[in-house]
Amino acid sequence: MKPISVRRVYEPVAHDGHEVLVDRVWPRGKSKAELDGVLWLKDVAPSTELRKWFGHEPERWPEFRRRYFAELQGNPAAEQLRTRAEHEPLTLLYSAHDEAHNQAVALRDYLQGARE
Repeated sequence: MKPISVRRVYEPVAHDGHEVLVDRVWPRGKSKAELDGVLWLKDVAPSTELRKWFGHEPERWPEFRRRYFAELQGNPAAEQLRTRAEHEPLTLLYSAHDEAHNQAVALRDYLQGARE
Protein backbone atom coordinates (compact mmCIF):
# COMPACT_ATOMS: atom_id res chain seq x y z
CA MET A 1 0.00 0.00 0.00
CA LYS A 2 1.19 3.49 -0.90
CA PRO A 3 1.12 6.33 1.68
CA ILE A 4 -2.25 7.83 2.60
CA SER A 5 -2.19 11.32 4.08
CA VAL A 6 -4.98 13.56 5.31
CA ARG A 7 -5.28 17.33 4.96
CA ARG A 8 -7.90 20.00 5.49
CA VAL A 9 -9.29 21.14 2.16
CA TYR A 10 -8.53 24.73 3.20
CA GLU A 11 -4.77 24.10 3.53
CA PRO A 12 -2.42 24.74 0.61
CA VAL A 13 -1.94 21.92 -1.88
CA ALA A 14 1.01 19.76 -0.82
CA HIS A 15 1.31 17.48 -3.87
CA ASP A 16 1.53 14.48 -1.58
CA GLY A 17 -0.75 12.15 -3.51
CA HIS A 18 -3.89 12.00 -5.62
CA GLU A 19 -6.39 14.22 -3.79
CA VAL A 20 -9.78 12.81 -2.83
CA LEU A 21 -12.45 14.87 -1.07
CA VAL A 22 -14.18 12.54 1.41
CA ASP A 23 -16.91 14.88 2.72
CA ARG A 24 -20.56 14.17 1.93
CA VAL A 25 -21.24 17.93 1.70
CA TRP A 26 -19.21 20.28 -0.51
CA PRO A 27 -16.82 22.39 1.62
CA ARG A 28 -18.13 25.84 2.46
CA GLY A 29 -16.36 28.65 0.64
CA LYS A 30 -14.62 26.42 -1.94
CA SER A 31 -15.49 26.69 -5.61
CA LYS A 32 -15.42 23.73 -7.96
CA ALA A 33 -12.66 25.52 -9.90
CA GLU A 34 -10.47 25.70 -6.78
CA LEU A 35 -10.70 21.93 -6.42
CA ASP A 36 -10.28 21.11 -10.10
CA GLY A 37 -8.62 17.72 -10.42
CA VAL A 38 -9.79 16.58 -6.99
CA LEU A 39 -11.94 13.45 -6.95
CA TRP A 40 -15.07 14.03 -4.83
CA LEU A 41 -16.01 10.64 -3.42
CA LYS A 42 -18.97 11.57 -1.23
CA ASP A 43 -20.24 7.98 -1.10
CA VAL A 44 -17.30 7.06 1.13
CA ALA A 45 -18.27 9.69 3.72
CA PRO A 46 -20.20 8.70 6.85
CA SER A 47 -23.96 8.61 6.53
CA THR A 48 -25.76 11.84 7.36
CA GLU A 49 -27.23 10.17 10.44
CA LEU A 50 -23.81 9.09 11.73
CA ARG A 51 -22.21 12.45 10.92
CA LYS A 52 -24.90 14.34 12.84
CA TRP A 53 -24.73 11.93 15.79
CA PHE A 54 -20.94 12.31 16.04
CA GLY A 55 -21.00 16.12 15.89
CA HIS A 56 -17.17 16.10 16.12
CA GLU A 57 -17.34 15.44 19.86
CA PRO A 58 -14.04 13.75 20.80
CA GLU A 59 -15.65 11.60 23.51
CA ARG A 60 -17.74 9.92 20.78
CA TRP A 61 -14.67 9.17 18.62
CA PRO A 62 -14.24 5.45 19.49
CA GLU A 63 -17.93 4.73 18.84
CA PHE A 64 -17.91 6.88 15.69
CA ARG A 65 -14.98 4.85 14.32
CA ARG A 66 -16.75 1.58 15.11
CA ARG A 67 -19.96 2.67 13.39
CA TYR A 68 -18.15 4.24 10.43
CA PHE A 69 -16.01 1.14 9.89
CA ALA A 70 -19.24 -0.90 9.83
CA GLU A 71 -20.62 1.43 7.14
CA LEU A 72 -17.43 1.06 5.11
CA GLN A 73 -17.67 -2.73 5.00
CA GLY A 74 -18.68 -3.63 1.46
CA ASN A 75 -18.87 0.05 0.41
CA PRO A 76 -17.80 0.18 -3.27
CA ALA A 77 -16.30 3.67 -2.83
CA ALA A 78 -14.09 2.42 0.02
CA GLU A 79 -12.95 -0.49 -2.12
CA GLN A 80 -12.20 1.94 -4.97
CA LEU A 81 -9.98 3.94 -2.62
CA ARG A 82 -8.25 0.82 -1.29
CA THR A 83 -7.44 -0.23 -4.86
CA ARG A 84 -6.12 3.25 -5.70
CA ALA A 85 -3.97 3.23 -2.56
CA GLU A 86 -2.29 0.04 -3.74
CA HIS A 87 -1.02 1.89 -6.82
CA GLU A 88 -0.59 5.56 -5.90
CA PRO A 89 -0.23 7.81 -2.84
CA LEU A 90 -3.51 9.39 -1.72
CA THR A 91 -4.41 12.54 0.15
CA LEU A 92 -7.83 12.45 1.80
CA LEU A 93 -9.30 15.95 2.02
CA TYR A 94 -11.83 16.99 4.67
CA SER A 95 -13.32 20.26 5.90
CA ALA A 96 -13.75 19.61 9.64
CA HIS A 97 -11.91 21.87 12.09
CA ASP A 98 -10.74 19.00 14.33
CA GLU A 99 -7.63 17.57 12.72
CA ALA A 100 -7.54 14.46 14.94
CA HIS A 101 -11.21 13.43 15.06
CA ASN A 102 -12.72 13.43 11.56
CA GLN A 103 -13.83 10.97 8.92
CA ALA A 104 -10.65 11.32 6.83
CA VAL A 105 -8.49 10.16 9.75
CA ALA A 106 -10.83 7.25 10.42
CA LEU A 107 -11.00 6.37 6.72
CA ARG A 108 -7.21 6.40 6.40
CA ASP A 109 -6.97 4.06 9.38
CA TYR A 110 -9.62 1.79 7.88
CA LEU A 111 -7.88 1.66 4.50
CA GLN A 112 -4.60 0.84 6.23
CA GLY A 113 -6.18 -2.15 7.94
CA ALA A 114 -7.41 -0.88 11.32
CA ARG A 115 -10.55 -2.65 12.44
CA GLU A 116 -11.66 -0.43 15.38
